[in-house]
Amino acid sequence: MEIPVYIFTGFLEGGKTLFIQDTLEDKRFNSGERTLLLVCEEGEEEYHPERFSGKNVYIRTLEDESDLNEQNLSRMIAETKAERVLVEYNGMWLLQHFYDEMPEGWLPYQNMLFCDARTFLNYNANMRSLVVDKLKDCDVCVFNRIPEGTDTMEFHKIVRGVSRRTDILYEFIGGKLVPDEIEDPLPFDINAPRIVIEDRDFALFYRDLTEEKEKYKGKRVLFKGLAAVDRKFPEHTCAIGRHIMTCCVEDIQYCALVSKLPDNLTVENSVWYMVEAEIDIRFSRMYGKKGPIFNVLGLVKCDPPEEQVATFY
Repeated sequence: MEIPVYIFTGFLEGGKTLFIQDTLEDKRFNSGERTLLLVCEEGEEEYHPERFSGKNVYIRTLEDESDLNEQNLSRMIAETKAERVLVEYNGMWLLQHFYDEMPEGWLPYQNMLFCDARTFLNYNANMRSLVVDKLKDCDVCVFNRIPEGTDTMEFHKIVRGVSRRTDILYEFIGGKLVPDEIEDPLPFDINAPRIVIEDRDFALFYRDLTEEKEKYKGKRVLFKGLAAVDRKFPEHTCAIGRHIMTCCVEDIQYCALVSKLPDNLTVENSVWYMVEAEIDIRFSRMYGKKGPIFNVLGLVKCDPPEEQVATFY
């Protein structure tokens, strides 16, 4: 049986508990479905189950990260016979740990991040990796307790530095809720006959391509990339990409895309090339799913870029 999982993340006093309380009081969301509410931290706010619109809500508290394991989660579902799961997640725990421990059939349905605007910038300055961890899979980010007249651009830039698909909401003191409508034009012309990707823009290009791949289908692109070859790859196939840093040195990863070479071209492993390619979107067993493919039209060896690790800034 598939069980939808609603994940509410954020740091202490970010507003998670109040939002979940209001959600479970709303008959449109909670009309009696058997619901498991996992609470992974204790803040100043407490739940008031007597006010929930449906009475089949079962609260379980996980006091230690080691308690968050597949065996415990499976046991809780068996005990409660819950049809869905809500998680108030501890901001100091990495989300990947939860994903790794989710029992079979649990499907992340929505991921929301709640941030106290008065403390968020400090968290971002001092715990950047944890902020990125919460933003990278986030569907909606809510900044609350914002004083009237506050310039929200700094919050916007931090979110967009990690994800272009996350919806952003600003809740001002007094209750006014304003959606983020700041436009972020791409630093390259996606409608050009040939899209030229400057070295400084590769990380943005890679993220936009992987998040909104269909709009790139059939586009021709020119960029500088690092090739990777392996005898396990299909014939005339390599990977081409760049090392990308999201937030800190520890999270640098080689981010590459499957590249199909014409019969007359070969590449060497760990060599930089200026690549011209046409982008297709199709299944590849190297991905195990449908994804962007570079149909290479031409390439030449070149010098590495001045900054070999690409960033979003």
